Amino acid sequence: MADTIPFIRVAADPLDAEALRALLTDTRAGALVVFEGRARDHHEGRAVLKLSYEAYAPMAEKELERLREAAIGRFGLLGCAVHHRTGEVPLTVAAVIVATSAPHRAEAFQAAAWVMDEIKASVPIWKREAYTDGSEAWVECHHRHTKLN
Repeated sequence: MADTIPFIRVAADPLDAEALRALLTDTRAGALVVFEGRARDHHEGRAVLKLSYEAYAPMAEKELERLREAAIGRFGLLGCAVHHRTGEVPLTVAAVIVATSAPHRAEAFQAAAWVMDEIKASVPIWKREAYTDGSEAWVECHHRHTKLN
């Protein structure tokens, strides 16, 4: 099953952390970090009702693959996988999973944090928050900060 799971994926389907754990199973790895970025009910003091993500998937996947390869080289990883969800993501559900495996924990933790920071900085995936007051806004999108209503 693990061999059918891609290392990089941008799609509307729910994410599967267990599948990424299986994908990165390696007897040489003393560490496996699986980070789940989840939808939460607040942002900058505002009550959030739901999140939605949009992406240009071919470009986003290409950029995620570049980040994956860079992380493997930079941190000496044995494996790295990133899956990002598009469409509406309910509260408490994972919108992104970054999984890293390495011989030691420090590199796995550092790599997961670095990849997540780089995703937010450069990957063409955009997040829109819907607030309980009925308004919406694009957030944490350096290249798309248009307010909606």
